[in-house]
Amino acid sequence: MNRGFYIVIIAQTFSSLADNALFIAAIALIHQLEGPVWVPPLIKWGVAASYVLLAPFVGAIADTYAKGKVMFTTNAFKVIGCILMFSYGLFGFVASGQIVLICVAYAIVGMGAAAYSPAKYGIITEMLPPEQLVIGNSWIEGMTVVSIIMGSVVGGLLVSPAVSDWLLSHALIKQMANTPAEVAILMISVLYVAAALTNLFIPNTNARYPKQHQHPLRLIKAFGGYIKVLWADQLGQISLAVTTLFWGAGATLQLIVIEWGRSQLGYRLDQASVLMGIAALGTVLGSIAAARVPLKQSLRVLPVGALMGLVVLVMPLIYNEWAVYGLLLVIGILSGFFVVPMNALLQHRGHLLLSAGHSIAVQNFNEQLNILLMVSLYSLMLWLGIAINIIIVMFGLSVAILMYLLIRWNQANLRKDPSILLRIGEHGQGQAL
Repeated sequence: MNRGFYIVIIAQTFSSLADNALFIAAIALIHQLEGPVWVPPLIKWGVAASYVLLAPFVGAIADTYAKGKVMFTTNAFKVIGCILMFSYGLFGFVASGQIVLICVAYAIVGMGAAAYSPAKYGIITEMLPPEQLVIGNSWIEGMTVVSIIMGSVVGGLLVSPAVSDWLLSHALIKQMANTPAEVAILMISVLYVAAALTNLFIPNTNARYPKQHQHPLRLIKAFGGYIKVLWADQLGQISLAVTTLFWGAGATLQLIVIEWGRSQLGYRLDQASVLMGIAALGTVLGSIAAARVPLKQSLRVLPVGALMGLVVLVMPLIYNEWAVYGLLLVIGILSGFFVVPMNALLQHRGHLLLSAGHSIAVQNFNEQLNILLMVSLYSLMLWLGIAINIIIVMFGLSVAILMYLLIRWNQANLRKDPSILLRIGEHGQGQAL
């Protein structure tokens, strides 16, 4: 691994840490305004909507400009979202209007994240050869999940009574913030600034792609073609379907864990954030183990995804604190072990068939579209008053069944054309359509 790769990892860690801490702070702000239980999932919905709407354009941006500069600009955009969220009380809105403003501000942060992602993953494919992509993905996914752990814990600590009271005791902070949620958002803005500055040290890989379309309608039409290319590829379609399911399920599970911790275990938000961190720690361990899986054997991990869905079904039966930690750790390990090889395979096929930026944009579009669907269904079930344990059972069974269907789909592809396994690890550079 070269020096530039590790700078990308550091920048990504800062940015992802801030993203996840801000998620906790935004929920705390909604709780502060006494928003209903189905509102926090809308925060995730807003971010997913940003990814879907910007997907046709962010790939072209990532492949037109040096990716380090794109990552710098998008982190600066996240700071703007933080500032808008921090100013929720300045416009004279009633509580419901303030909640809407918070969701809009978080969606702006999501816009920055949407443009950041193709540059982040795309630069990895430019820096590393195909045979190092699984290891590289293990690094970036592992450190991303470390930052999720740290972000969840940091966000929880910042809104906890002890830490927020201590920070508010300082005169300078007291002049700018009045509540635990406001203090948290102020501190998180500093993390985004650190991430942006780190991006300035990422070297230019000098990768060049065909000239990108500039007209929005042409970009949308071309993007539709990119989607067809990946879904038509027998390797791309399986890895894309799996990662799409995983990220939709992961975003929903994050929300489920928070509500499950509150309703079944009696945890405050800062305590429930620790549960998210435990699951993320398991994902790190699973990602580390997945680094030993060769790219050519990546499809063999598919049954692990189905097993993860079945393990989730145990959640309603658990009340003991250490049993809860152990179960979430296992869920995280299983998810990390099966998604890293799938992510590497998808990036490899996307880079080969399209380009680094466009393939990641297609991946994000599909994944975030599924997040929109699954989070919307979760919010609807909460609004209907369905008990969280029933939601968990429905969620676990759905993941297990869908993974089983994807396994059968892959088996059908292999029966039709056994030579597709020989395509894994091919070299080459995709072309924009």
